[in-house]
Amino acid sequence: MALKNRFFSSYWFRSGLFSILQRFSITLFGMFSLMALAKKGLSLPEMGVYGIFLTVITVFENTKVALLKGAHIKFMSTNEDAGEKTRIASSSLLVNASISAVFILLLLLFGPALGRALHMGPELAVMLRWYIPGLVAMVLFSHLEATQQGHLDFKGVFAGYLARQVIFFCLVLGKVLTGRPLSLKEVALYLSVSVILGTIVLYGYTKKYLRHRWDYEGRWTTRLLGFGGYIFGSGVVSNIFQSLDKVMTAALLGSSAYVAEYDMAARVNQFIDTPSYAAAEVLFPKAAQASEREGTEKVRYLFERMVSALLCFTIPVAVIISLVPALVIRIIAKPDYVVAAPILQLYMISGVLRPAQTQAANLLNSIGKARLSFLMNAGYLAVNLGISYVCLVTIGFYGAAIGSVITFLLGAVSWYFVMKKQIGFRLTGVWYYMREYGRIGYGYAMRLFAR
Repeated sequence: MALKNRFFSSYWFRSGLFSILQRFSITLFGMFSLMALAKKGLSLPEMGVYGIFLTVITVFENTKVALLKGAHIKFMSTNEDAGEKTRIASSSLLVNASISAVFILLLLLFGPALGRALHMGPELAVMLRWYIPGLVAMVLFSHLEATQQGHLDFKGVFAGYLARQVIFFCLVLGKVLTGRPLSLKEVALYLSVSVILGTIVLYGYTKKYLRHRWDYEGRWTTRLLGFGGYIFGSGVVSNIFQSLDKVMTAALLGSSAYVAEYDMAARVNQFIDTPSYAAAEVLFPKAAQASEREGTEKVRYLFERMVSALLCFTIPVAVIISLVPALVIRIIAKPDYVVAAPILQLYMISGVLRPAQTQAANLLNSIGKARLSFLMNAGYLAVNLGISYVCLVTIGFYGAAIGSVITFLLGAVSWYFVMKKQIGFRLTGVWYYMREYGRIGYGYAMRLFAR
């Protein structure tokens, strides 16, 4: 009983549980919202505009997070001085707000031009303008999220994200049930409202860690940017890479409907990524501590175990979805989207490999190898850009998906040799832990059916 209590009160169980719940809530309610919008709310071309809109704001937020969050968490989790924690938080908040202000200005100036370049019309610029309140609220939301995780606490982050997703879904569903048309402007406004209310919820959980005092020191800005510089570059590259298929399809084929079909497949594919992102958030602070206090052996152990656990999830899920892709899409959206079934099958191939690559990049950042992670991601993007362009020009509609799969296969080989050199990564270790997890799962299943 004592051992069981220690397990359920451990960092890994608590943080892992809340992180996974957070990611699954994002995926689950995101899927519910997508179903409401795709089936009843928006037309196929409007869903394409919505997909590009989400791509723009997601790339921005994830890139900003890449610059600040990792550094914020690392310095918070490894610093015991309360005064220094306040100075770290003040510097992080200032940089966060400054970047968001510049981005909002760029949206106001160049939003219409971006819409024309991607063949999205004026609707994209309208959505971006109506989401400006959400961008302002995201400054505080992301700051509070990093503060929570810097104190190795994940409960409030889960609550904040859950509130955002549930509120947005309820607003969309309420409008759809009235039978009145739903405009893209309203969708952007609903997103803004959900972020603002989610920030209030997150603040309620995080205020115990806040000293509500401004104590800015320039040296911490320098350290945050110095640590996060290459991570920022990796974040930019990684997020562009994840969205490259939709953006290139929009730019080269010139149809928002094509983008909607790619976006539908990508949304389903996000289900496989859910445990990976949760694992990355849990692993980052622990890997940073292990790198400083326990050395490479401990880092390798953490990485191999995490990759093994992720593969135990991604492989069976990818196989099941690959067997019935059209059925999965029909459940989520109208029959018009079934053309995306082959794209979804191709994405499942990369979906098996992507979580391990995500963990590899995250681990390199946590142990101070951010420059190497950036160079890997930059090379990855350049290769994918070239391959996807050739595939789109020669194959057409499915070219971007085929190009992404080819790039992922090449990347998997490259990441393996990099991690082997950096931390002594072993495929045999992954296989050993997968068998261990398999035995545990089999044992639980047998006991469950024996009842």
